[in-house]
Amino acid sequence: MSTGDAVAGPDGALRCPWALSTADYVTYHDEEWGRAVHGDDALYERLSLEAFQSGLSWITILRRRAGFRAAFAGFAIADVAAFTDEDRGRLLADEGIIRNRAKIDATLANARVLADWAPGELDELIWSHAPDRAARPAPKTLADVPAITPESTALSKALKKRGLRFVGPTTAYALMQACGLVNDHLSGCVARSAP
Repeated sequence: MSTGDAVAGPDGALRCPWALSTADYVTYHDEEWGRAVHGDDALYERLSLEAFQSGLSWITILRRRAGFRAAFAGFAIADVAAFTDEDRGRLLADEGIIRNRAKIDATLANARVLADWAPGELDELIWSHAPDRAARPAPKTLADVPAITPESTALSKALKKRGLRFVGPTTAYALMQACGLVNDHLSGCVARSAP
């Protein structure tokens, strides 16, 4: 039973304990989670996937990411914004994604909102809420990692004010973690010092 400290993985390197249950998680943890993500389409994808994850385990989303990318035109905002009612019906029937009507509708609505933003505006808005990473101590255990922060609450409010849906403070914080706005790799984790 883990106390929430970094745990040795199959290669002996210490990692965040959540990352060790499957090979998919190890790869995601080591190569993506907590690394800086920029670009409106890339951030729209992460925001959409975090919204689909709400109430589910991340591994469920991670294993269907290729299906999500195929279903949502690679998360190209302009392309998704042009989806029709027929596309919505196709998504609701697509077994390669999570077929939650509210989440699908939010993903489509968010693309339509974002299509009217200037290039780089989503990137700028999200990253403007990044806290000073140097001022935050590295978490030692999973108990030290928050579910929401003042910054994620502010980001959630800013996104909602601009018309985006399914962007509550917990989803906003998960986005901040996944996209490198914060570094929540545990202090003993091999990925803590990754760029």
